[in-house]
Amino acid sequence: MARLPGPLLPAALLLLAAAAAPAPAPGRPCGSTGLSRDTVLGRLGANVTLTCQDKGLANVTVSWKMEKWGTVAAVVGGHDRWLAEGNTLLLWRLRYEDSGRYSCYVGGRPLHTLRLLVEEPPETPRVSCYRRSHDKDVLCEWPLQAKPSPGTRAMLWVKRRFAAENATEQRCRYFSKARKFVCRVKVPPGADDTKPLVVSTCVSNGAGGLAGEDRIITLSSVLKPDPPLNVTVEALEKAPQQLRVNWSYPSSWDPRFYWLRFQVRYRPEPAETFTEVEQVMTTWLDIRDAWRGTRHVVQVRAQEEFGHGAWSEWSQEAVGTPWTDPRDLTSEMGPFSSQFPMEDGTYGVTLPPELFGEDAADGAGGAVMEASARSVASPYAFLVAGGSLLLGIALFVGIVVRYKQTWRTGGQRGAKQEGEAQHVLVPLGPPSPPLSETPLLSPPGPLAPGALHITNLDYFFSEQ
Repeated sequence: MARLPGPLLPAALLLLAAAAAPAPAPGRPCGSTGLSRDTVLGRLGANVTLTCQDKGLANVTVSWKMEKWGTVAAVVGGHDRWLAEGNTLLLWRLRYEDSGRYSCYVGGRPLHTLRLLVEEPPETPRVSCYRRSHDKDVLCEWPLQAKPSPGTRAMLWVKRRFAAENATEQRCRYFSKARKFVCRVKVPPGADDTKPLVVSTCVSNGAGGLAGEDRIITLSSVLKPDPPLNVTVEALEKAPQQLRVNWSYPSSWDPRFYWLRFQVRYRPEPAETFTEVEQVMTTWLDIRDAWRGTRHVVQVRAQEEFGHGAWSEWSQEAVGTPWTDPRDLTSEMGPFSSQFPMEDGTYGVTLPPELFGEDAADGAGGAVMEASARSVASPYAFLVAGGSLLLGIALFVGIVVRYKQTWRTGGQRGAKQEGEAQHVLVPLGPPSPPLSETPLLSPPGPLAPGALHITNLDYFFSEQ
């Protein structure tokens, strides 16, 4: 940093600050607070040199003492505060705490005093105004990127547009936690919500002043309610795809005179996008397309019932899960149709507990039946099935053998003699009786030759 002679340094800094500050608007002063001739302006984090301004002090030791805004502080000690030049003091990396009065001494006699002011030029205000309800004052605010200097002042002026009247001046307050300036504009009772107002702002300190752009507002256009409160999400019994969302009006809004309309958004936790429901005039809503067994995130915001102003911020997130059938929980522990390998190479099948009655209460949610690759049926069943199969085969073989012999005997007896006619006329007998008059079982009688009586099994096993 180039060094300037002691008498010219404050003047040069003043000229730079005046050149950087915009010209104040008529009737709305906005500039630096002004610096005296013995004031030195330093930037935060920069270095500055203080000179005792006595040419005859080249070969003497000069000591410096700091008076911090009326309070005498300890002498600036340490080699980092003393310089070899003797009558100059170099301050490194200025902090806000370095602001104060610096006096140089020779042998206890004060020679000169300088006032050091450590400040940063203010940021240009970009104001936005809102009103929490129809019966509240207007709040105008703007955020800051960095903490302002301790001597920074912020002012706001409000006047009716196209009206020949003086503007109302309001002092703004800085909130360090939110890092923003906030100004409160008093609204007189019975004020017209549709009449335009002009809002002007100015921020200034010893390093300069900056004016914000004028804003034209109406009391109705700056309505912005607070977010809804007490948002809860409840499951509805026997409704696995429904959720009920409840909330309440913000405490700053009186629903006896003015209402709000609401917007609800929700999403299942695996999803990233919200589903929104608008134009909700009640303080509750039933969600009918929720995902089964999945936790959902829900938020609500509010706006003036006729759409005046802006939406509030979204409420805090509330979570809830739809109702789940207890039987579904049991099935989730082991689905009925699932199969899984057992330790011995077999497979297990999980069955529902209600199939086992009281025994299911003693189990862990179902019984597991083991089915190995080999058959687990009783050996007696195999014996019965095998005997029945052998008996059927023997019966079939006997019938075939008996019919074969019968066919051979009938063929020999009924052989035609040579020269006989090829066709024999069969006399017509009396008509057969109706089916209803024919007995189902014929009475026992002598068997014709070659006839087969299937009711007597001994016939098949008799010797011919």
